[in-house]
Amino acid sequence: MAIEVGAKLEGKVTGITHFGAFVDLSGGVTGLVHISEIADNYVKDVKDHLKIEDVVKVKVINVDKDGKIGLSIKQAIDRPEGQLPPARESRPSTRPSGGPGGGGGERFNRGGGGGGQDRGDRGGHGGGGGGRPFKQQAGRPAYGKPTFEDKVSRFLKDSEERISSLKKNTEGKRGGRGAKRV
Repeated sequence: MAIEVGAKLEGKVTGITHFGAFVDLSGGVTGLVHISEIADNYVKDVKDHLKIEDVVKVKVINVDKDGKIGLSIKQAIDRPEGQLPPARESRPSTRPSGGPGGGGGERFNRGGGGGGQDRGDRGGHGGGGGGRPFKQQAGRPAYGKPTFEDKVSRFLKDSEERISSLKKNTEGKRGGRGAKRV
C-alpha cells in the first residue's frame, strides 16, 4: 500500500520518545508523530497523551524521499468546516513576572542590593551592591522600558569592555606585546 500525503489512517503506537511517538500503520510501515503534532494544546510529555499499543487516527503530513513518514494526530481530527481548533494553552512561563513598578527591580541591576526600578522616580538608579544601574538615555521616556536600540548598544559596550579586559589579562600570561622571552 502506497502512503500518500493527506491520507487519514489508523495505526498502533509502537514506541514513545521525548520528541514524539512512532506509529505502525500497516505492513511494517512506521511513521513518526512529532510532539508538536500530538495535541492542540502544549504537550510537555508524550506519555501524558499516548501509551504503547494505543490505536490512533493519524494524517500523513509528509513523506521524505528516504522513506521517513511524518504523521499528525491533531490534523486527523475531523472538525466541521470553519471551526478552529480549541484555544491553545499557553506554555508555562519560566520568566519572573514584573512589569513597570512591579517586582522586576532586578532586571537591569545585576548584582543585587535593591532594585532601583521599583522606586517611584523611575530614574533608573541602581540600589547598591556593585551592579550596573541602567542609565536613562536621551530620546527615551523616563517611565518606559529601554528600546531595542538601547539594549543593543548596552550589550555592545559591555562586550567590548569584557573583551578588552580578557585581552589585557591573557596577553601578559602568553608573553605578548613586547614581553621578554627567555
